[in-house]
Amino acid sequence: MSLLSRRGGQACRAGSVTIEAMHRRHLREVLQIEGAAYPKSWSRSVFDSELAQVANGSRQYLVARRGRQVVGYGGIWIVPDPDGAQAHVTNLAVAEAYRRQGVASCLMVALARAAVDAGCAAWTLEVRATSTGAQALYRQFGFVPAGVRKRYYENTEDAIVMWCHDIDQPGYLTRVEQNV
Repeated sequence: MSLLSRRGGQACRAGSVTIEAMHRRHLREVLQIEGAAYPKSWSRSVFDSELAQVANGSRQYLVARRGRQVVGYGGIWIVPDPDGAQAHVTNLAVAEAYRRQGVASCLMVALARAAVDAGCAAWTLEVRATSTGAQALYRQFGFVPAGVRKRYYENTEDAIVMWCHDIDQPGYLTRVEQNV
C-alpha cells in the first residue's frame, strides 16, 4: 500500500486501484456513485463545501481509481480535542460493480493513515443498522459498536455508532494495512 504512483497517489493491491486526493474534477463520478449508494445522497454543494474545508486541515477526501475511472471515495472530518484529535468518517462508498473487491478496505487504510498523520487518537462513524457488510468491514479496522442513533437515516432507519480508539499507538497502521 505504500507504493506511490507517478501522480502521487497510493497504489493498492485491490486490483490495481490507486488512492488519491479528491478534487472537484472527480465530483461528476463521485455524485453518480453517491446517488446509487444512498437513498438520500449528498448534493454537489455539500461535496463542494466539504472539499473547501480540506485546505484548513479539518477534512480529508480521497477517491479510488481504476485507471481513469473513479470507483469509490471516502472522507474524514478531523475534530480537535485536548486529549487527542478524533476523526469522523463522513462518507464511504464504492461503485456497485467494484464492491467486495477490496476497494473500501483500500480507502479505509488510506483514511486511517490520514487520521493518524493528523494526530488523531480515535475515529468514529455511523453505519446503517441494516448494513451488516459495512459493519463487518469496520470491525476489521478495530471499530466496535458504542451506541445507536434512532431514526438517524431519513428519519426512519437507526444508525450504529462505532468507535475505534488508540489508533495513534504503534502497530495500528501495520495491522490495518494487512486488510488490503
